[in-house]
Amino acid sequence: MLTTLRIKNLALVADLTLDLQPGYQAITGETGAGKSIIIGALNLVLGERADRTLIRSGSDSCSVEAVMDVSRLRTPLKSFLEENGLEPCEENQLVLKRTFTSAGTNRQFINGSPTTLGVLANLGEWLVDIHGPHDHQSLLHAAKQLAILDAFGNLQARREAFAELVRRRGVLKAEKAVLIVDEKTYAQQLDLLRFQINEITTARLQPGEDAQVQQEYQRSSNAAKLLELSQTALTLLSEEETALLTQAGLLGRTLQELQRIDPGAEGLVAQHELAVANLRELQIELSQYADKVDIDPARLQELEERLNLIHSLKRKYGATVEEVIGFWENARQKLEQLEQRDEELKRINTELKKLDNELWRTGQELSAQRRKVIPQLNKAVVKQLKDLGFAQSHFDVTMVTATKDSPGAPAQPFSASGLDTIEFQFAPNVGEPARPLRAIASSGEMARVMLALKTVLAQVDEIPVLVFDEVDANVGGETADAVGEKMEQIARQRQVLCITHLAPVAAHASAHYVVTKQIKEGRTISEITLLNKKDRVTELARMLGGQSDAARKHAEELLK
Repeated sequence: MLTTLRIKNLALVADLTLDLQPGYQAITGETGAGKSIIIGALNLVLGERADRTLIRSGSDSCSVEAVMDVSRLRTPLKSFLEENGLEPCEENQLVLKRTFTSAGTNRQFINGSPTTLGVLANLGEWLVDIHGPHDHQSLLHAAKQLAILDAFGNLQARREAFAELVRRRGVLKAEKAVLIVDEKTYAQQLDLLRFQINEITTARLQPGEDAQVQQEYQRSSNAAKLLELSQTALTLLSEEETALLTQAGLLGRTLQELQRIDPGAEGLVAQHELAVANLRELQIELSQYADKVDIDPARLQELEERLNLIHSLKRKYGATVEEVIGFWENARQKLEQLEQRDEELKRINTELKKLDNELWRTGQELSAQRRKVIPQLNKAVVKQLKDLGFAQSHFDVTMVTATKDSPGAPAQPFSASGLDTIEFQFAPNVGEPARPLRAIASSGEMARVMLALKTVLAQVDEIPVLVFDEVDANVGGETADAVGEKMEQIARQRQVLCITHLAPVAAHASAHYVVTKQIKEGRTISEITLLNKKDRVTELARMLGGQSDAARKHAEELLK
């Protein structure tokens, strides 16, 4: 319940603190006294758009603060505060604050923590419902109307079961989206990887092969020249009279003669023998090299083709053969993952198909239950409307249920609320067609329909604070008394604030506040006062037309 509402520098209010009571509270006062400021302040602190023209003349800023006792609030407030980084409630007290300046700066706080306007508005939807010629009317929204129908029929468990299936479907769709966004792109990726892997696999590359093939190709393409050069080298080494080995023999004999004369030249002879051994080793290797040189055009072509293949793969997949092989390894792993993902997609698609069938079945069962509840709700609301002056009115809930044959039905996302779209419709007078509740032009009619619905739903509605404005428009007599009775009835379950001009409506309240205009220090201000029993009689008498003995007696009778 709302325990305290403090308003500073809003319209005619300079600084006002309103301490509220449980149950039904009436707010009355002369026209123009400032009763609507209470509604405006609540709208502001519940996240509605701020109008800078509402800032009191001479002030730069305005603030509204609301303190609520949330000990009986059924919504998951604690988790909501945690998820949005807000301080928890102390002693079950929720503190909301909104400030805005003439410069356009907006600030809002929940339990002292700064927050966004959106978070404040979302929280406000749980706390207060305002009915009248204002925007904060949740019963006009189709989603809220559907929730009302389900609450009235005690269908929340079935609805939650359907919502859980929708959540599961959302998880699967998200998993599928992560796996693949575009089926065509996915297929192209598979085809490309398979081609790349096959191309590299077929080549059967070996590490370092490019250098080896290049070297062999160089030899093969220059085989004739290599053979010519090796033969020339052999000739110079051993096959001519002036060959190196022949000359080395003459040199050896000369050195041996030198050693006989001088034994100290023994080292020179040893070095000569080593040089000759090296020359003979060179001769053997040259001969073997010449024997290996093969002038084979077929082999040359084979090497050229192999080299071209290696260069082609290196251009596509890496600067070296080792990099190409590394690309092949990565591609193979990626293909394996994609092929496994394909299996995962098959699994997800199978589960989605089963889940969709279950959703249609569960949704149709929920729709069938709703169709059974609708006549009961219609009957209950019409009964309340008769008490409120609509003796010949007609109230109906129309429902449209999506089917698999509906346009785009299989592909359309499932709503967590089911397969149904409903509309509350109302015809206040005989002979008039029923129209959507949101299309009702008369604020008085609108407020009384809301009151009828709230009376029917008093046991199941979870919003703790209800505010009614202009519920007494165009009513009087017994109907006015009935409005008061409905307020009192609802207040047994919820806190009710009612701004009214009718004494029979106000007389049913457990607490009565009056708004007055005062002139202080040359400025007009609005004040609100909680009335005692005597002052309450005076205010009710004023509302009845004056302070005559008859009016006061009538007021006393109303209070009795």
